[in-house]
Formats: sequence, C-alpha cells, structure tokens
Amino acid sequence: MATAYREKSDRDLVLACQKRDPAAFEELVRRHQRTVYALLYQLAPDWSDTSDLAQECFIRVWRSINNLRNPSSFRSWLTQIVTNLFYDELRKRPRRLPTVSMDEGIGGDEGEDNSPTRDIPDVSALPDETILNNELSEVIRDAMNKLPEQFRTAIVLRELEGLSYEEIAILTKTEMGTVKSRIARARTKLQELLQPYIQRTSSNEVSS
Repeated sequence: MATAYREKSDRDLVLACQKRDPAAFEELVRRHQRTVYALLYQLAPDWSDTSDLAQECFIRVWRSINNLRNPSSFRSWLTQIVTNLFYDELRKRPRRLPTVSMDEGIGGDEGEDNSPTRDIPDVSALPDETILNNELSEVIRDAMNKLPEQFRTAIVLRELEGLSYEEIAILTKTEMGTVKSRIARARTKLQELLQPYIQRTSSNEVSS
C-alpha cells in the first residue's frame, strides 16, 4: 500500500487527503518534510530548533487542505503556509532592529531588470568543482544569515522558491515596490559579501 501511494502525484495525494485519507497525508509529509525544514532554515537560520514549527505546518496542512481549490498547486500553497507560520512565530519573538539599513531606494527603476546585481559570477567551472560548490554554498549561507530578516525572507521566496513579486507582496503583506526594493538591495549586499570569495577563487584560478 505504501508503494502505491509513493507512485501517486501530489495532486492525487491532495485529492485523497481531502477525503481524509491518513495514508495519503503521511506520504505528503514524507515527500515534503525536507522542503519545509529547508525553507524554515532559510527564513530563520538563527533559530535553534524549527522542528515544532515544521510539525505545526503539517498540522495546518491537514486542517485546511479541503480549502485548497487547485490540488496541482500544493507546493506553492505549502510555501504560503510555511511563510505565514514563520511570520506568526516572528510576531511572538522580541523584535530586533536590523543591523543593516537596506530600505532606501538605489536609484532608477526598482524592477529586477535594472538591478545592478542581477548576475553573480559563475564559479562552477573552477577546478575541484564539487569542493568549491560546497564551499560556495557555505559562503552564500553565511551571507544570507547576515541579512535582516525582512530582506532575507524576500530574497528566499524570490530566488529559492521562485515566487513572483506579487505573490511575495501578498505573503508578506508588503507593497510590491517595497518587495522589489528589498530584493534589489539584498542582492547588492549579497554580492558585496560574496566579492572577497569571488576575488580569492579568481586569483587562485589565475595562479594555478
């Protein structure tokens, strides 16, 4: 029976869950729990334990899955639940002032196409590719952790979850212009933080 459920699509599992099939729900949890943990970690890397939040996320899924009108959109709906849960928890915690002011405009159109940091240099072709990619992932993770929460949230939803500006604005209850500005300034800050690593790897490539 478990194998049969594993062969089903998310859509079919959602439809089964809407008929209150616990085995289908168990498969959805198994399939997406790593995604939930990863998204929570990206949104709140400095929170020591997010296991309770992940559990609460799936409790909310089970309680409200009958409200999902388009079963094929389960992944984006799950992302919305995780994000809302994150904001609910954030409101309960003591507020911390951002260590970096990034809300000011950067000049020109706030849209993505005019962002001065839209492209980050690709280092995937360097020697020892696997090692360097792992190292780069660590560097990017550390850089993301240094962003204020609201900017990290916006860029995680945009770059990692692939949400549109409009979807992010709705999820975060923020004006779309503010979302675009935060993402553009987060990219600027990330490139600034990544620049020493990029320069170092480039120098190593030249010297080798």
